[in-house]
Amino acid sequence: MSTSDRPSSPERPSGTDTDGLLAEQLLRLTRRLHRIQKRHLEPVGITPAQSRLLRTVAHFGEPPRMADLAARLEVVPRAVTSLVDGLEAGDRVRRVPDPNNRRVVRIELTDAGRATLRELRSARRAAAEDILAPLTVEQREVLEGLLSALIDPGPERGC
Repeated sequence: MSTSDRPSSPERPSGTDTDGLLAEQLLRLTRRLHRIQKRHLEPVGITPAQSRLLRTVAHFGEPPRMADLAARLEVVPRAVTSLVDGLEAGDRVRRVPDPNNRRVVRIELTDAGRATLRELRSARRAAAEDILAPLTVEQREVLEGLLSALIDPGPERGC
């Protein structure tokens, strides 16, 4: 049932584009979360995109290939190259040859990269607390359930 097909009610006047308003609020929240996260990551000396790449590298059992990272992050390989360049310049990752195929390069965390991951956990926690501060514990629980439903809608409703 589309928004225009829904019956009007005192809470939803006829002609109101509730879904459009919700989508706009989600976009505004995403931008706000990005700004807050960026502010908390500045002292760590890393961008949100580099943070995501570093966390992704850490989730692989063995050092991933650039193509693996691009696929997991759903970005073009060139974007991964730029992010790896920045992290490598900060000694957070290093390029290592694949032991089975010398044409393949893998990305490995350094000790500095692991230390940065620990800092990132604290920064992300602080950013989350900033964004969630206005909510009660009960509201946070409801929000978690709603976001989970939107993030993983199930096979029949997925993209």
